[in-house]
Amino acid sequence: MSEKKRFLLRLDPELYRRLEKWAADELRSVNSQIEYLLRDSLVGAGRVGGADAERRTESGGSGRD
Repeated sequence: MSEKKRFLLRLDPELYRRLEKWAADELRSVNSQIEYLLRDSLVGAGRVGGADAERRTESGGSGRD
C-alpha cells in the first residue's frame, strides 16, 4: 500500500458528529468514511476510472441507486 497524504481538515462540529455516526454505522473510522465518500464522489462525477471505478462497482456502488 502506498503512503497516504496527510493534511489538516477543519469541520463544523455538527458535520463531524454526523460523519462519526455514519462511519460507526458502517464499521469505518471517520477518516475511512471521508475517504470512501470522496472516492465515490470522484467516480460518480467521472473524474477517475480504472481500479477505483471497479472497486466502487464491486462494493455495491454508492447506495444512491
